[in-house]
Amino acid sequence: MTKIFSHRFPHPEPVQKRLKLLPVFLPFAGCPSRCIFCDQHAQTGLGGFRLEDALEALHDRLAREDGGAFGLGFFGGTFTGLSLAWQDRFLELASRFAGPGGLIHLRVSTRPDRVDAESLRRLRGSGVSMIELGVQSFSSSVLASSGRGYDAAVAAGACAMVREAGLELGIQLLPGLPGHDAPLWREDVRRTLALGPDVVRIYPCVVVRGTGLADLYNRGEYAPWPLETAVEESGRALLDFWKAGVRVIRLGLAGEPGLLERILAGPWHPAFGNMARSLALRLFLEEQLSGLPGRVSRIFLPSRFGGELWGHGRDNAEALARLGIVRENVNFWSETDIAVELEE
Repeated sequence: MTKIFSHRFPHPEPVQKRLKLLPVFLPFAGCPSRCIFCDQHAQTGLGGFRLEDALEALHDRLAREDGGAFGLGFFGGTFTGLSLAWQDRFLELASRFAGPGGLIHLRVSTRPDRVDAESLRRLRGSGVSMIELGVQSFSSSVLASSGRGYDAAVAAGACAMVREAGLELGIQLLPGLPGHDAPLWREDVRRTLALGPDVVRIYPCVVVRGTGLADLYNRGEYAPWPLETAVEESGRALLDFWKAGVRVIRLGLAGEPGLLERILAGPWHPAFGNMARSLALRLFLEEQLSGLPGRVSRIFLPSRFGGELWGHGRDNAEALARLGIVRENVNFWSETDIAVELEE
């Protein structure tokens, strides 16, 4: 008689908080300079931007909220680079809608070189819950090549200050900047993990028309990562973050029409997030099944992985088949764990 060995284990992705988050985009507002890779008007679809208009639009939007808890985030630009008067105007407006049945989470996005202990205390006192830092990389050489204006020590120090201020920490990473290769990216991931962020965003670098990076690209002085490299490195990083309990809340740039028409080159794909998640799932299954006795006779996965298991264009199929995972023995169920049955 063939002996059956069962193995059951959870997927490592941390539980995502189910809270509606209203984004407020402030493109280039408060930025001390324009970064080599950045065109926030294209990324946000907001041209002819004015702070007065943004404040008025936010008031109208908040007034239309019809009950239920929600979060609010200020993105684009450098929030702490705004004048204190403008920061206070936005935060005071948000505070009017704070409460258990309304605004319960408030975050702002800014640069590592535009925070200090005093500004973080003030933000926390104004109801801010999380600071997302556009770190981009922890490599000083990459930061210098990208004209960021700060080094790795400043980036790490800013993350530590956010934690010391009692605020949640978000880190935004941008693999594939000038001078950035896979080994440096993997070091970025290690350094990010050591800082213990609550959330991470991964935006593989693309070349947008009208930016300094586009000039380098057109002169043959910069080549973006191929899509395959960006997916591979993002997928591996994703699994590392999941294992550490870090929520990855964005993979790749959103497909804003104004941005898509301006991309000259780089690893943008409408299914980028799915491709990276699929790779992470396959790598995780390889880890879990490695060294187990026997061969997979059946596998049961939570139904939410139905669109990820095989990968984009069935990229995972060959590797999964080597594990004994084929269409005939795959089952999706309502349980939250993954379970396998193996035959000797």
